[in-house]
Amino acid sequence: MVQHRLKNSMLLMLVGTLVGILVCEIGLRLASISYPSFYQYDADVGASLRPEAEGWWKREGEAYIKINSAGLRDREHARAKPPNTLRIAVLGDSYAEALQVPMEEAFWSILESEIRGCPALAGREPEVVNFGVSGYGTAQELLTLRHRVWPYAPDVVLLAVTTGNDILNNSRVLEQDAMKPFFVFKNGELIPDLTFRDSAGFRFAQTRVAWWKNRMLSASRIYQVFSEARSIVKARLAQQVHPPSFGAKGANAADKPDSDTGVTSSDGYAEAGLDATVYVEPYDPVWKEAWEVTEGLIVLMRDDVKEKGADFMVVTLSTGLQVRPDPAVRRAFERRMGVPHLFYPDFRIRGLGERTGITVLNLAPPFQAYAEEHRVFLHGFENSGLGKGHWNTEGHRLAGTMIAQKLCGELLRKAPVSSSAAKRQVNVNHS
Repeated sequence: MVQHRLKNSMLLMLVGTLVGILVCEIGLRLASISYPSFYQYDADVGASLRPEAEGWWKREGEAYIKINSAGLRDREHARAKPPNTLRIAVLGDSYAEALQVPMEEAFWSILESEIRGCPALAGREPEVVNFGVSGYGTAQELLTLRHRVWPYAPDVVLLAVTTGNDILNNSRVLEQDAMKPFFVFKNGELIPDLTFRDSAGFRFAQTRVAWWKNRMLSASRIYQVFSEARSIVKARLAQQVHPPSFGAKGANAADKPDSDTGVTSSDGYAEAGLDATVYVEPYDPVWKEAWEVTEGLIVLMRDDVKEKGADFMVVTLSTGLQVRPDPAVRRAFERRMGVPHLFYPDFRIRGLGERTGITVLNLAPPFQAYAEEHRVFLHGFENSGLGKGHWNTEGHRLAGTMIAQKLCGELLRKAPVSSSAAKRQVNVNHS
């Protein structure tokens, strides 16, 4: 009799739990609360976008995201390039992935629209294909070029460099991520370091258990909320262990209020995943090597693109602090850093382009002038904070327009090229 009651109690508890889970799941769906994951582990590049994944992104900005059948945050594109088409491949990180805005407002969509009137197209239709993935550094972007881009036969490869974190992303020491590939110098040459494939985490990701875990994450809003909460806790614990760096003077000095403005550097620069050390000339061996690897990767990418007979262009993006509309905030931070301006990474990459024949467009300086003149934030959203994070709609619009103008200007220096030509000689101009 006691055993029978115990079974009934356990059954009632189980039914109650299942009903509670179902009610919570329905409630989250009715409230449009979701934290979808769009990513998968990838043996070539560490992680990539999961084909056909979709859902609402509301952490920063708001947009309905749909990944296409090839695993790109873009519309569908035929692998074979259509006749009379100028195809532009965009490589980048979260700025190119652009989850924060609708696809038609992303800078690569604006670029495609704006460049359509360029006389140098000579009747060709522009087509921009976006290969951007959050978290990528130049190493993963080079591997993406080699493994994903060439089947699309682009005429132009555009590398979008996020100066705020791409340099540290390219250093195993600074990045501290065992689940992604890097490039390292060996006998003076950069070679891929693919040891991430041997990590316990990556091996687990190939198991059936991990497959079911990902299926559940895609299907269950409750699991998505749980996973999001766990990620937030992990990020906060990581910040306590490795607090944000504010350059050569250290975080403590940087956090003292400025006597003129009353702001601290962290008021103007409190962005996870970014490191203000990039604004100063590197003063320690790890950062020096990170810069050398980054520059070497850009040159390797140029060589790969040249070998395929395509044109190569580098665009350095902006950080929220660089283009804050209030100059007092920027100057306060510059004083704390001991620098005359915040464009060291941008100008360094431009200098690399001048030495190596790579076309480089720096967006941060004209962005800063535009933001100050129009008193507008180009980064940030109402639901995540203005002045930090990724580009908003105005930032994307401005970037797409400026890149189109630069590309058109470069194309105008060349004679029109037939899209049916099997091979083309590259002719890279200085910026």
